[in-house]
Amino acid sequence: MTEPVLDVHLTPEDAAIALRAEARAGLTARPKWVSPKWFYDAVGSDLFEEITRLPEYYPTRAEREILVARAAEIASLTGAHSLVELGSGSSEKTRLLLSALRSHGTLQEFVPLDVSPSALTEAARAILAAYPGLRVHGVVGDFTEHLGLLPGAPPRVVAFLGGTIGNLIPEERDKFFASVRDVLEAGEWLLLGTDLVKDPDVLVRAYDDSQGVTAEFNRNVLRVINRTLDADFDPADFEHVALWNAEEEWIEMRLRALRPVKAHVAALSLDVEFAEGEELRTEVSAKFRREGVTRELTAAGFALERWWTDPEGRFALTLARAVG
Repeated sequence: MTEPVLDVHLTPEDAAIALRAEARAGLTARPKWVSPKWFYDAVGSDLFEEITRLPEYYPTRAEREILVARAAEIASLTGAHSLVELGSGSSEKTRLLLSALRSHGTLQEFVPLDVSPSALTEAARAILAAYPGLRVHGVVGDFTEHLGLLPGAPPRVVAFLGGTIGNLIPEERDKFFASVRDVLEAGEWLLLGTDLVKDPDVLVRAYDDSQGVTAEFNRNVLRVINRTLDADFDPADFEHVALWNAEEEWIEMRLRALRPVKAHVAALSLDVEFAEGEELRTEVSAKFRREGVTRELTAAGFALERWWTDPEGRFALTLARAVG
């Protein structure tokens, strides 16, 4: 196979309609918010890759350390024929899993899911080039909506890495875990990456680095809205804020207006005003404890089989099995 198979369940038009609806809801709410989905245009994706290499941003390195140590064990425990990855599948972490499953002798198919057709096609082609003979069946879709349409030959392991689960609030996580369980047969697997609760200073520095890369990444949300929704926000009117919410045990990223702001969002026929000091929440990143992860997975119909952390205990990988 020289080209990946691609199933499209989310067209660019569908995505645009959904984002417009979310933008209207968030920009007219009190307090105001926007979805972190707005981060990831080409510039935002490049900035995030830069963030993952910053000394303060430990999650990517910590998760990779676990996978280097445990990928062979994951392959042996799951015996998976298919690796399903929620998110673009060309990263080094994906390849650690694919290589381990291939070495174990069970890998037949890779199923990456992503909202971006171009990113998905590029990632799938890279995997095809690196793993000759592997079936690659990409799915253009949203992991909050299209899990029921995932292909793949059982037994499958669904990988949701990078701590992205933390971007969902508890009610959304419950729905997500239930949706994953619904598409899996008893005995199939979920591999979940979660950032752990730790010293708030360490957490805040990971989201407010000394070089200002995360601040630029955060303000890029406004540039994406300007371009996508014909708006006229000036990113210079806002400062980056990252804070630890101890009650919810999550990091919040916000943009705080440095002065009174008026902006027009032409695509929504919407005028938006910020008072000086008013904030726009752009991301929640929940941090976890083992007992909480176990509780949420158990409620959705999973049994926690393995819990691994990096040597410093910063990040965890959970391997959970779907039970009947």
